[in-house]
Amino acid sequence: MIYRDIDKMSELLSRDRRAMQIVSRFGIPMGVGEKTIDVVCKDHGIHTPTFLAIVNIEHGQTDDIDLPTLQMYLRNAHAYFLEFLLPRLRRQLIEAIGPTDTNNQIPLLILRYFDEYVQEIRTHIQHEDEGRLEVHATDDQHITQKLHELVNLIIKYYPAHSKYPFSNELMTTVLLGIYQTEEELQTHCAIEDEILRPALTKQKDHLNSRKAKAENQKQQEELSEREIEVLKLVVQGMINKEIADKLHLSLHTVLSHRKNIARKLNIHSTAGLTIYAIVNRLVDI
Repeated sequence: MIYRDIDKMSELLSRDRRAMQIVSRFGIPMGVGEKTIDVVCKDHGIHTPTFLAIVNIEHGQTDDIDLPTLQMYLRNAHAYFLEFLLPRLRRQLIEAIGPTDTNNQIPLLILRYFDEYVQEIRTHIQHEDEGRLEVHATDDQHITQKLHELVNLIIKYYPAHSKYPFSNELMTTVLLGIYQTEEELQTHCAIEDEILRPALTKQKDHLNSRKAKAENQKQQEELSEREIEVLKLVVQGMINKEIADKLHLSLHTVLSHRKNIARKLNIHSTAGLTIYAIVNRLVDI
């Protein structure tokens, strides 16, 4: 289902559990009443099309993206993963491991594996914050595969603690938490790849286009040294034949220079050229 700005926010939240996380990361509290998605977003200063692009990620609705809004959402998502979800999952894993048997190092190796994985997540987020889009594709695939590998290691090799109360239930909770984390990271990576990457590329192309346009306009407005020489003589009152003789040019070349001067400056009268020359200190008053 594709959600629209006129749909009620409460209906979105009740139908799609992912939307609760999205709303939270945008800083929107519960208690949305009967308000539409657009009204709730505007109440909290959120760009509605960007919000809907994330909600409708599976449908590719990414035409109108506000980069500051998107980057704010991603920063909040980073904090959620690094400061809340992964630390909580680690605490649950430690609780499930319980008292360790010195003769069996598997539980500690699993915990070390998890810690190394968290460090890779930190590196991935740093790459994103630095705008290193070229490493995203391999990073995205790797971090999701690594979580799946952790699940398989626990399922296949984790030793049971028959004397430790609820050990199996606790580890099952950890596994379910890992599955949830994997799903959330996959969605997060999809937002990076399908929304952030195109938005940054579009912004870069737009900036490059503006820069090229400005440079082209500057080149069009700037007079060459020879054109400046011709302009000075025009302002002094010389006719084309006199300018040609003075600069040892053909009459045709002088006429071409005068056309270029008029086109670049968009000034066609001698009086206008005189004012331009005086303002730009090409001639003395």
